[in-house]
Amino acid sequence: MWPGYQRLVFRLQCWMSRVDGQDIVEYALVISVIALLITVSNRQVANVISTVFSNLATQFSATV
Repeated sequence: MWPGYQRLVFRLQCWMSRVDGQDIVEYALVISVIALLITVSNRQVANVISTVFSNLATQFSATV
């Protein structure tokens, strides 16, 4: 075996068995899902606003 190999494997096993890193990953996933939902809802709201203004412009041009 390589020198220090067992120590490296032990350190990797200790690092991989830590649980406090899971919290960070979970928070990142929750934040990314929230950001995705906000982005999708903003697009839908933008489409509704665009439709409203388009209808208003049509109505104003019809009356003039």
